[in-house]
Amino acid sequence: MSLLTSLGLSPTPLGTSASIPNYGPAALIMNFIFAYGLLSSRTLKQYHGIDHNVSPREDLSKYGPAAVQSGKITQSTLDMLKRNESAHANAVENYTLLVAAVTMASHAGVENVSVNRAVLGYTLARVGYAVVYLFVGADRPKLSQLRGMFWWTGNLCCLGLLYRAGGLLSS
Repeated sequence: MSLLTSLGLSPTPLGTSASIPNYGPAALIMNFIFAYGLLSSRTLKQYHGIDHNVSPREDLSKYGPAAVQSGKITQSTLDMLKRNESAHANAVENYTLLVAAVTMASHAGVENVSVNRAVLGYTLARVGYAVVYLFVGADRPKLSQLRGMFWWTGNLCCLGLLYRAGGLLSS
């Protein structure tokens, strides 16, 4: 089955009785890996040589300024590493909304096309959010407003699923 069919953008092939799959569980796995793995600040801190496993949440505040002073990293790199930690924390915090939305929508019987559209929208919004957070620094504050737009887009995808689930569960 094609992605377009799974999103309801093209009809199912004639002569088939194939139902459209629910990609919600796959999206949960992918977004978990993205939030907890790919956005983890540990990898970038290790790359720049300022990761300490004893208390990694204090790395940037405790060792960051010294790394800048010694020339190990630049101030802009330290700023990006701080934004990476913030993007990671936000992705982890926001993941629970996706889990709730997919779980409720799937349990309530929200049509798979709607679930698939919502999880694709959420995933693209979260990737956009992370890219803007990581690469748009204080030198471009107006462009950083895109981050809020991506945040709301992802949340609205989830809230839409919850709304649909509530309607089905109430009837």
